[in-house]
Amino acid sequence: MSRASVIAGAVCLALGAAACGGGSGAATSSASSPPATATARPSSTAALTIVTPKIGASVTGSPLDVKVNLEGATVVTTTSTDLQPDEGHLHVILDDQIVSMTAETQTTIPDVAPGHHILKVEFVANDHGPFFPNISAVTSFEVTA
Repeated sequence: MSRASVIAGAVCLALGAAACGGGSGAATSSASSPPATATARPSSTAALTIVTPKIGASVTGSPLDVKVNLEGATVVTTTSTDLQPDEGHLHVILDDQIVSMTAETQTTIPDVAPGHHILKVEFVANDHGPFFPNISAVTSFEVTA
């Protein structure tokens, strides 16, 4: 047997043991149960929609005006660990980058480059963590020069 065959066999055994758990006692999660942190998050009956920009809109120039509608909850300016299901603030995310944390349902994003963009707005609890399940709205739009 060649040295390469022995090394390849050893690597396969090691990978196989790791894939089976190897008896390390480490906790694993399954697809049928939520992660442990999910049950610790508060839930909310709030509903969030993006009013502007509308899906597929063509927006001329920058800055970008964003308006959302939040029902069943109130945006507040305070940060707290005393979490309430009907209080929080908004995280505004443009192209997977957070651009604003606000207690307003209208905001302006400066310097949005021409091109296709995805905007996500998330209603989060007073500690900046998400509600469970997540309360968010998404739209896509095009900025033209």
